[in-house]
Amino acid sequence: MENNNIWIGGKDLTRDEEFIRESQNEFNGLTPEKAAEAAEKVPTNRRDFLKFLGFGLGAATVAAGCDIPVKRALPYVVKPDAIVPGVATYYASSYVEGGDYCPIIVKTREGRPIKIEGNSMSAMTGGGTSARAQASVLSLYDTNRYKKPMLDGEATDWASLDKAITDRLRSAKGIRLVTNTILSPTEKRAIQRFQAKYPSAQVVTYDPVSAAALLEANERSFGDRVVPNYRFDKANLIVSFDADFLGTWISPVEYTTQYMKNRRVSGANSKMSRHIQVESHMSMTGSNADNRILVKPSEQGVAIAYLASKIVGGSAPAFSNAAAKKALDKVANQLNANRGSSLVVASSNNVSEQILVNAINSSLGNLGTTVDFANASLQRQGSERELKILVDQLKGGLVDTIIFNNCNPVFEFAGGAVLNEAMNGAYKISLGYTPNETNASANAIAPIHHTLESWGDAEPKRGQISMIQPTISPLFDTRQAGLSLLNWAGAAPSGKQPYLSFMKQVWRDGAFANQSNFVGFDGFWNKILKEGVYRSGGGTSAPEFNGNVAGNMSKVSKPSNSDLEISFYEKVSIGNGVFSNNPWLQEMPDPVDRTSWGNYLAVPIDFDGVKRINGFNGLVDGDLVELTIGDKTVTVPVIQQFGQMPGTVALAMGYGREATGICADGVGVNVNDCIPVVDNLTQYYNTNVSVSGKVGKEKNFSCVQYHNSYGVTAKDEDGNTINADEAALGMAYGMGGYQGSLVDRSVLYTTNIKDLGKTIDKVKHKREEAQHLNDQTLYPFDEYTAEKYAQGHHWGMHVDTQTCTGCNACTVACMAENNVPVVGKREVSRHHEMTWLRIDRYYYGDLKNPNVVYQPMMCQHCDNAPCENVCPVNATNHSSEGLNQMAYNRCVGTRYCANNCPYKVRRFNWMDYTTADIFPANQVPINGETTPYGADNLTRMVLN
Repeated sequence: MENNNIWIGGKDLTRDEEFIRESQNEFNGLTPEKAAEAAEKVPTNRRDFLKFLGFGLGAATVAAGCDIPVKRALPYVVKPDAIVPGVATYYASSYVEGGDYCPIIVKTREGRPIKIEGNSMSAMTGGGTSARAQASVLSLYDTNRYKKPMLDGEATDWASLDKAITDRLRSAKGIRLVTNTILSPTEKRAIQRFQAKYPSAQVVTYDPVSAAALLEANERSFGDRVVPNYRFDKANLIVSFDADFLGTWISPVEYTTQYMKNRRVSGANSKMSRHIQVESHMSMTGSNADNRILVKPSEQGVAIAYLASKIVGGSAPAFSNAAAKKALDKVANQLNANRGSSLVVASSNNVSEQILVNAINSSLGNLGTTVDFANASLQRQGSERELKILVDQLKGGLVDTIIFNNCNPVFEFAGGAVLNEAMNGAYKISLGYTPNETNASANAIAPIHHTLESWGDAEPKRGQISMIQPTISPLFDTRQAGLSLLNWAGAAPSGKQPYLSFMKQVWRDGAFANQSNFVGFDGFWNKILKEGVYRSGGGTSAPEFNGNVAGNMSKVSKPSNSDLEISFYEKVSIGNGVFSNNPWLQEMPDPVDRTSWGNYLAVPIDFDGVKRINGFNGLVDGDLVELTIGDKTVTVPVIQQFGQMPGTVALAMGYGREATGICADGVGVNVNDCIPVVDNLTQYYNTNVSVSGKVGKEKNFSCVQYHNSYGVTAKDEDGNTINADEAALGMAYGMGGYQGSLVDRSVLYTTNIKDLGKTIDKVKHKREEAQHLNDQTLYPFDEYTAEKYAQGHHWGMHVDTQTCTGCNACTVACMAENNVPVVGKREVSRHHEMTWLRIDRYYYGDLKNPNVVYQPMMCQHCDNAPCENVCPVNATNHSSEGLNQMAYNRCVGTRYCANNCPYKVRRFNWMDYTTADIFPANQVPINGETTPYGADNLTRMVLN
């Protein structure tokens, strides 16, 4: 398939003149005249002086004459036995945040956790991680953490806090423990001890993004209120109704690992699974699908019912979307052709719709193969119905004391304002980590450990348990949530590590009691701590489906007659605000729309086929509009989104925080209170919505979609437009006279399975051309490689682009590994983001509903690296092991390396982000724009 119909965005597709002009200007319009003008407006210091001087001999002379501040290093007086300076120590543990779960390996240096990797011994994830798991190490050093117990807004000690709380609990007539999903068997046992002491205590469980309808549907269909163990690796055909299972839905790390097993094509395996996504807004999972069927959010229910009628039988409600019906007819035929090896999933929060999905899977014979209950998932256990009951009980005077277990229902729950009002007069206790909207009115705050400071366990699936162990001593005067509950119940063990003692006792009574593979508990305990994961066997298979298909056909959501609908979705980065105070995740661009530092209203695109792309109501990227949802109006910037269904818009949840850290406060807009609640369940779309025309322009439009796209046209040394493939090869191998970069279409080839051989032949031909260029090199290539291999090492990075879903876990991992600074919203808007590794996103195919491909782009460690040849001070050089090394204190900032890098991965920024002077500034930018200067030893602990 020809690759000339590939684009990164509307401006690229239409060859927008302004975009081409800006993209060919490497310095983003900074002419010498503008630089001089800027210099007159700002206070001059040494760094500014060097910047505008031009990096000649004068700059080197001035730099040599400056004094260097004395920095002292303090050696250990008595070195701990477990710490060897410069040698890393690794611990197996688990990342758990509510229902989010990932088994991990934690790298520590000098007692500081600094990096997280996946645990390859996990049968669930196979060593994979997520961006959230990678970024969790930075949350350990969050400057906004609670550092001491708080009582009535004042710092106190644990003895005083415990006394005040136990006095209150003894006299309470109704106690509620509000929590997100709890995966820990040990913590659940601690709660049972607490309830035994206080019989009026009841647990209220909800999830920030609800899966309550799925749980209820499985209880009605199979008598088992759990999420099934979905097996994407056993499915030849996957049909997803708006479930972003590769990005945010239930267990994305696990599902991605399974999904890619049948998506990797090789000589031995020329068959791959087929994936069809039914949605209105292009999700990360939809961007990886083979085919997307566009339906409005209010049409999801009738679309499920229509497919059920074709597979199971029965009469579905009226469905007027002719294009979707035609496509679903084909899907039904394909599902019937893949009985027993297909899988249908849905994110719908309507119980009847989930029951129909169960009926489809049952009729296709998928139960026991791709839908398994023997090892059911426990990662979602909550229901917002329980919060509604809590509100009624508060209003009725039945509850007077509430304990919040590291959760934030006032912000996350669509009825949060009603809950907050109903809590007036109740005594509120927070087992909290950082300030949030719920904790703002708490009477008592019992600060909790970070996961990396904690003992614990997690059971994400029946019979699959993983361990949590501390990798650092608690940084502050905090305590584990389970231990606080045990203390208040008078059931805490004695000793220096009481929660560890309690946890061991739970395991002796439970998991170890049924084991005979080890001699003694200590051997068993040490083994599972070392490996981090443990399997004790699953449950029983679910009974046959016994749901009422006909009765639920009429209970699906009805399509709306509204001209416009809005869907609310969860971002891969911050979720529903749970992770919004983490700057690594705020700066991470969304995989699809490529925006950061805020939520942008995705609007559909109309293409006139000639010169330009019109957005919804004539809107273009960065325009500010007034979005009215029900009775609430907010001003929000827009992003033109290919694949957004006409008549619909989409907006991410989780933004617009008001009572959290300075990283998240005021970033984006809050629309959680605009999410409808139908039959006491959250419905993640709204049909009562309107969008105004343009009312302004966002000041700092932080979308990286067109960044690093220098030279979208290729020209030879005479200025004539030339073949893009020729130009790309010339740039890649350092040939002179070529302008542009590998954004030219030669980097991507699309093909069908049947034409795979032809595409491989074409790629081989390109390699032959590349070899010809290598033969012309000035490097002594044969001698050089022979010498290099004689060293015994040759570093390199291999990325299987068949299996890259664009999740961006690697980009956050790169920030952690390489101390890459966060620059904030304003600097991102100026193309100044400092990421060393990025995931480029390309569209191809149909303009209205295109396919997507992701291209990871990092330093290639080129053997013939142009950045090395052009550096005037030899700051970048080649190692004997094939690495492009960088001596940072030698760099004077000429940017020749960046200008000559064909992949545009060399980054340079004059801000002094990483030194001791202002390093903390890049980790906690206020509103993502301004930068508070000042030392922060806590945040600095994350540095490698």
